[in-house]
Amino acid sequence: MAMRFNGKRRVVLLVLIGLTVTAAIAVGITVGAAIASVQNIDEITRSTETESALPTVLLDRNGREITELFGDEKRTLVSVEELPRHVIYALITREDQAFFQHRGFNLWQMGRAAVNLARQYLTGGRGGYFSGGSTITQQLAKVMYTDGSVTIARKIQELWWALQLERHLTKYEILEEYLNRSGFGHGTYGIEAASQFYFGHPASELSLAEAVMLILQPSSPGFLTYSPFANPQTARTQQQNILSQMVELGYASQEEVDASFAEYWANHDFTRTANTAAFLERLEDDEAPWFTEHVRIQLQEELLLGAANIYTDGYSVYTTLDLDYQKAAQEHLWEGIDGANKTYRQNQENSEGRIERYIPMIEMLSIGFDVENIKVGTERDERRAAIYFRDEVSPMLDMISMMFDSTEQDAMRQVTRETYVQRQRVTQRSRVEGALITLENDTGHILAMVGGSPFESGNQNNRAMSAMRPPGSSFKPLYYSAAINNGTITPASVFMDSWVIFNNDDGTPYIPENYNGEWNGPTRTRYALATSMNVVSLRVLEAVGFTEAFNVAGRLLGLNEPQMAERGFEPKYPVGLGTVSVSPLLMARAFATFPNGGREVIPISVRYIEDRRGNRILDPAQDIAQELVRKGAGAQIISPQAAYVMVDMLESTVEYGTLRNRRLMVGGFDEMPMAGKTGTTQNWSDAWTVGFSPYMTTAVWLGFDRGGNNSLGTNQTGAQTAGPIWARYMKEIHEDLPPREFARPPGLVEVTVTAETGKLPTEAYSGLILEEIFIAGTQPNEFDTLEAFHDARSERLADSLARPTSVASTRTLADRLLGSSLLDSMLEDDEPETTDFGDGANPFFSEPVDDDAVNPFFSTEPIEVPEDDQEATGESDPTPSDSSPASSEDDTAGTGGSTAVAGSPDATAEEDPADLD
Repeated sequence: MAMRFNGKRRVVLLVLIGLTVTAAIAVGITVGAAIASVQNIDEITRSTETESALPTVLLDRNGREITELFGDEKRTLVSVEELPRHVIYALITREDQAFFQHRGFNLWQMGRAAVNLARQYLTGGRGGYFSGGSTITQQLAKVMYTDGSVTIARKIQELWWALQLERHLTKYEILEEYLNRSGFGHGTYGIEAASQFYFGHPASELSLAEAVMLILQPSSPGFLTYSPFANPQTARTQQQNILSQMVELGYASQEEVDASFAEYWANHDFTRTANTAAFLERLEDDEAPWFTEHVRIQLQEELLLGAANIYTDGYSVYTTLDLDYQKAAQEHLWEGIDGANKTYRQNQENSEGRIERYIPMIEMLSIGFDVENIKVGTERDERRAAIYFRDEVSPMLDMISMMFDSTEQDAMRQVTRETYVQRQRVTQRSRVEGALITLENDTGHILAMVGGSPFESGNQNNRAMSAMRPPGSSFKPLYYSAAINNGTITPASVFMDSWVIFNNDDGTPYIPENYNGEWNGPTRTRYALATSMNVVSLRVLEAVGFTEAFNVAGRLLGLNEPQMAERGFEPKYPVGLGTVSVSPLLMARAFATFPNGGREVIPISVRYIEDRRGNRILDPAQDIAQELVRKGAGAQIISPQAAYVMVDMLESTVEYGTLRNRRLMVGGFDEMPMAGKTGTTQNWSDAWTVGFSPYMTTAVWLGFDRGGNNSLGTNQTGAQTAGPIWARYMKEIHEDLPPREFARPPGLVEVTVTAETGKLPTEAYSGLILEEIFIAGTQPNEFDTLEAFHDARSERLADSLARPTSVASTRTLADRLLGSSLLDSMLEDDEPETTDFGDGANPFFSEPVDDDAVNPFFSTEPIEVPEDDQEATGESDPTPSDSSPASSEDDTAGTGGSTAVAGSPDATAEEDPADLD
């Protein structure tokens, strides 16, 4: 049977336990003093001679300071002589009123602490408020020499060191150490840093009320119990109590207390929240806040792994960033985000305006026919009122509730919390955000990183690293490169752009559609990629196969198989139009592989790290370089020749494809070669441009944090929205760089081919011919016989019309032309020329042609040059075509030149394709 204690017996038991603990502590102290009274002197001296806490400094690649990294331990030392007397008085009043009388411990307070500890033990931690009762000296000893655990052993250790501190330091030195070492909440350590953070001025200027507010913080720095930002009402009450005690102890007059208290709360900023932290406010003034946070996380979680204090040990971190590029990136991206938001809001207003016109008619019908379900006016008013409450009234109520009632269960706080969550969700779905990242091609160095609109406490999501969004057509080069690499296609390969049904591996059909159902017939892959034609691209994916396409794409992006599965890599044809989820960093990494000769690019942000004495302790850049050397051939994702062919094909995008207008907009790139690809996703919800020079690669994304079914608008495509940002930024950062060509490896040949078929022209060929590049051995070896076929057919038709005939008078001219005997004789004569396509199928006649369709090979009319890609990437939604009309004045659709058949630079010399990708 369990033993029970009544009230008196329990008190007696607690007292006995307390006395026992106190006696044990006394014995421990005596024994410890006898054993180590001499050994501790050197340790105390080393510990109290505080080595100046230095912040970690981040430097860009040119040695310029980016920022000082003090993160969640912002600490600045201050001498106790510099502090106002009321700071010391407030500390003594709050923590240890007998500080100047005791020798490091207070026996009465220790006994009380022992009883509290026993109560906690007996009740299983349910003993209510637990006061430690430690002196200021003991608290300093706890910070300096113990792990902070709540145990008897720790209390004995704490007391031991407190006695040593009292023996070797003066009272004022102890106070100075305490005030410089203690945590003051919100990531600040030391009273100087705390004063700057809380009040914006040095500790030497602290008022009486401000001093008391700071002295409250060390008792609960982690939980922010007395934070004037997190719990202003609790902090206010406790502050007033301490001020009253200071009056009672004679440290201040009532008039001083009242005046200081009133002034404090009259100037308090109630807009600052519990999320406020010192390192966030530091980042707001940082020249590269997104990059700084990325490096800070890398230091903590990957490089130093907690082995050192990155906030106080004074490291110098030499990063890869270029501050000039970073400044340009921020300016151009933020300008682009602002512009995209204005266009988006205008689109929404236009849509609302169209709806508004019909509301009076609908209201009239609802009244006339008494149909309740179509009364929309009142519902719209209610919705607008709800939006006004959410956006305007709720923040004001939240501030008022914090001023007068901080309990989380308060009804007003609950309502404002719910509306805040709603406001966040609406913002994520309705505010256009963006990201930009630049990598050096041959090293992977991150030269610029912008994770969104200006960094602040409510906007810390680094979208350059973490925004997993569908890339749209900018994904196409990844599997094109697989097809080029294994010889499935060449830049001159021709595929039919026509209506087609693709069958996914699971048996489901997928029918991509071009805009307005228009098709371009046989098209070369170079032109299809430059102008982002959907059907041809999916035929390339079909030809190379999902396995090979995903293998190469995954390696280019740096993803393993589980990661690819998580990001939507599945053997279905919509993937070919970019339905997977990738970040701007991953896309920049993939594209940088092309100008890097097909070798893997590993992004890196830190070159090397030095300690405060200048010793190099880590060299991440060298480690990655050595890792790539160890990989050897394993780091070669595609051959150098295939990589160069991809570079050459993507240059066509800038020359005459979806980025042509962007090149013209910035006045060209001053002879600097540029290549890239645009992308627009389903419902126009994401806009991409990824491109590179021989020096560096930049990826730009704009969209919504939580896209859903929201749309930027049909007038905000990859070329129109992300393209200008990319072009302006790349133009600026290359201004001081000497032009150079992309490195060309051996093993490539240039061959003249016809624009119609990509085959060799005959001696008598009179059509459009082009110079095309091939990996040696993949160049065409067959001649283009279509022109000869056309000529022969025309001659026979002409002869047939001119030759006298003896046919019956009832037969018409059309009968004679279309008669089966005539056509049969023609096909028999020409069969050796027109059916010899080697081992492969004839790409021009592999698709069924409607009886009424016009065959482009027998037409004298030029084929219209397809406009830019406006693809949709969903499985069920129709896919807008590459030939969609332009939606802005400078994005006029082109129709091609007089000899445009398969698309070529010459075919677009007079008019631009609309940049709608």
